[in-house]
Amino acid sequence: MDSKYGAIKSLDEIDAVGHRILHGQEAFSESVVLDQDKVETLKGFIEMGPLHMPANIGGIEACFSLMPNTPQIGAFDTAFHATIPPKAHLYALPYELYEKYKIRRYGFHGTSHKFVSNRAAQFLGKPLEELKMITLHLGNGSSVAAVKDGKCIDTSMGFTPLEGLVMGTRCGDMDPAIVPFIGKKLNMTPDEVDELMNKESGLKGFTGLTNDMRDIQEARANGHKLAQLVYEMFIYRIVKYIGAYTAALGGLDVIVFTAGIGENDYEARRDICRNLSFMGVFIDEELNDGLRGKETRLSTKDSKVEVLLVPTNEELSIALDTYRLVNNR
Repeated sequence: MDSKYGAIKSLDEIDAVGHRILHGQEAFSESVVLDQDKVETLKGFIEMGPLHMPANIGGIEACFSLMPNTPQIGAFDTAFHATIPPKAHLYALPYELYEKYKIRRYGFHGTSHKFVSNRAAQFLGKPLEELKMITLHLGNGSSVAAVKDGKCIDTSMGFTPLEGLVMGTRCGDMDPAIVPFIGKKLNMTPDEVDELMNKESGLKGFTGLTNDMRDIQEARANGHKLAQLVYEMFIYRIVKYIGAYTAALGGLDVIVFTAGIGENDYEARRDICRNLSFMGVFIDEELNDGLRGKETRLSTKDSKVEVLLVPTNEELSIALDTYRLVNNR
């Protein structure tokens, strides 16, 4: 290891490689040691993640080529959500579509939701297995997870990352009948409508401005009506999910904010929590104001729900899984 720059002098210094992989489908419900057979299995999931899976697999194959004797570990964005029960992960489509094509809710951002739920329990000094928690991964891509007794029981993203919240370029929840309607009106193919919903919608598409919440906040402050409206839609959708997941959990002990918006946008945190005051959720708004990226208890002493800011660290989570698997722990 180079003492000045921290760069390795040789690939032989690498004891193991941890890979973040978008999709494990139902084959991988936890991080695993990869081999060629598992890589071939992953290739079968490319159609479920055409933007990410080829790059994920390419990285794995490159490392196998360069370091054939070095353990390669796969950590899956979907794995943490594997505990979601059938009543929550299945869609009310003909059941044979699930049997044949595995159409169901998979959820994403699992590495982040897993990390911050564990870290929140540690911060509070309480067993994760005794907490009812909602984790809010809010960034350009955003998702909510309901965690009960340490296990995910529901999440907002679905078969793909398109479902759920209003995001930077994704529309989130909407009536599926809109897809053929748009296709007919605009003479677009299904793939073109999919592109519209994934890359030209959300904050960017609705306002015609940007997918960056910082720019949306600035536009709001300058009186941009669509920026104000899409912000309200963003907050509303999150609050609605928190209400639904509180019911699914049978109560709520902890709310966790994380990721780019969750960690840094104090206005969004404030407005979400103000809308939850009916549940007894209260934060110290003076403490919250201007707070960015620092692990903090935001809730007041009289709040019935703990509210935390917990910076995510997906790389550390993958590294810990890699270390555990390589050392058989």
